[in-house]
Amino acid sequence: MKKISILSILALSVTMFIMACGGNAEQASGETAATGEATSESTDGANPSYDPNRGEGKFHEVDLGTGLNAEMASKGEKTAELKCLSCHKTTDEKLVGPGWAGVTTRHKPEWIMNFMTNTDAMIDKDPKVQAMLEICMVRMPNQNLTDDEAREILEFMRKIDGVK
Repeated sequence: MKKISILSILALSVTMFIMACGGNAEQASGETAATGEATSESTDGANPSYDPNRGEGKFHEVDLGTGLNAEMASKGEKTAELKCLSCHKTTDEKLVGPGWAGVTTRHKPEWIMNFMTNTDAMIDKDPKVQAMLEICMVRMPNQNLTDDEAREILEFMRKIDGVK
């Protein structure tokens, strides 16, 4: 009789452990337990409203004008020297973060500005940023750039890339 009781308790304990660690099957499938309706998140964690060309943030369209704005580029260079160039080089060489050469040809201006001003959300959501994080192994800190500073740094990046 004691063997059956001990086995029953052991089986009950294992079952409770598995249930506690396994989670709720309805939640894993993307349904809410109360309503049975699908949630807005997909089961693979992807965000269907995320635009990988624009990034995550308030910049939907950036007007670059017809050519380089030398005054903005000069201001951007000064800000970059204070906040960026200790981790980034103006060449394609990686320092702590990736080099900036060619960055304006690889990414849209909206993406660059959203990354500079909304760093944490971009790191969490953007596959290109996540891939770069795996290479660089250091999470870019939020530099608390203003919109104007971000635009000026973007203009400095364009200057690095040879925009006249």
